[in-house]
Amino acid sequence: MNVLLIGGGGREHAMGWRLSKSGATVTSAPGNPGLADLGEVRSIIPDSPSEVAAAARDFDLVVIGPERPLAAGVADAVRAVGVPCLGPGIDGARLESSKAFAKDVMTSAGIPTGRYFEVSNMEAVGKAIDEMTPGPYVVKADGLAGGKGVLVTDDIEAARSWAHECLEGRFAEAGDTVIIEEYLEGPELSVFVLTDGVTFVPFGTARDYKRLGDGGTGPNTGGMGCFSPVPLPSGLLDSIHADVVAPVLAELRARNIDYRGFLYTGLVLTADGPRVLEFNCRLGDPEAQVVLPRLRGDFGAMLMAAATGEGLDRESLRWWEKAAVDVVLASPGYPEATRAGQPIHGLHLVTHLDDVLVFHSGTRFKRGEIVSSGGRVINVVGMGTDIPTARRHAYDAAALIAFSGKQYRTDIADEVSVQKGAT
Repeated sequence: MNVLLIGGGGREHAMGWRLSKSGATVTSAPGNPGLADLGEVRSIIPDSPSEVAAAARDFDLVVIGPERPLAAGVADAVRAVGVPCLGPGIDGARLESSKAFAKDVMTSAGIPTGRYFEVSNMEAVGKAIDEMTPGPYVVKADGLAGGKGVLVTDDIEAARSWAHECLEGRFAEAGDTVIIEEYLEGPELSVFVLTDGVTFVPFGTARDYKRLGDGGTGPNTGGMGCFSPVPLPSGLLDSIHADVVAPVLAELRARNIDYRGFLYTGLVLTADGPRVLEFNCRLGDPEAQVVLPRLRGDFGAMLMAAATGEGLDRESLRWWEKAAVDVVLASPGYPEATRAGQPIHGLHLVTHLDDVLVFHSGTRFKRGEIVSSGGRVINVVGMGTDIPTARRHAYDAAALIAFSGKQYRTDIADEVSVQKGAT
């Protein structure tokens, strides 16, 4: 199978690696140095429907990794030229590109979620925040903000200020509408399924660490690490599939939305049961980096089945009895004032280690060497028979990779966070 993989982050490196393990020929756009080791890299603007559709004619399948190309309608453009594409169209991608739309879908489908207010001016912000007093307060830009458009705070003035920044253009049009929502207390859980719009197959669980610093301190990020699988009570995952995943897909069909691809459900396991925090229209990053190494079977065939609606089969999905832990190495200044261009040393020391995988997230070539090019630079994934073993492998390998100002959390998948939930 000849696959065009759209994207150039850690998630896409993990997807390309897993596709190549299934025997697919992988061309990535725009790719990264890690993906370049797997196959051809093309200079295509990933958010351009016309550019991607023009290139798609040379391939059997197009797989879209990030959310922005999906929100831009790239999947629609690819399907319009007759090429199978893994990823929802622009209408289905609104589950992620508009938090207000996602909340409306949840309400219509009867999916348990937190109370919320959709506001577009400071007078409405004040009324909504008063309704949520005494807090904590959750304030979100409605649109895509790279995982940085959310503030959770106990400070009512900070909540008002953040809403004002959103409305005043901090996240451009993504902040034209703001969501003020109920704070949900409990451990978080990421649940993934692969769907052709009608049938879906479970695609694993993970728990992400969003805050920059140990113990859940510091600003929100795109994710500083994660682990998979998440220990869950018997029957909980089946109930989430029945009470959340099936109803949301049915609601999308009722709205004549043909949703093909991954559906990522972010939940909070509250004392009153699971509540949906958000939906994403793709695999998570960094969650893909711990889910895909545990997958057995033909990944390419699964994606083609979902893209075409032919042959998506739960029986073909199998998992290794292993755990995976991802530690993200980030640039100095991330997430607020990232400083890139740092030469990265030690990658050769971990490439061939047993039970360790390295996925490039924010890297590029410069004069023959690999340097940092973004906030999250490298994902170091440890594998093991259990989470503590996988964690040890990840941190031992992370210590061998160096670049100026490297920052990372030291508590990914520690005993406390595994049992009580991560932040």
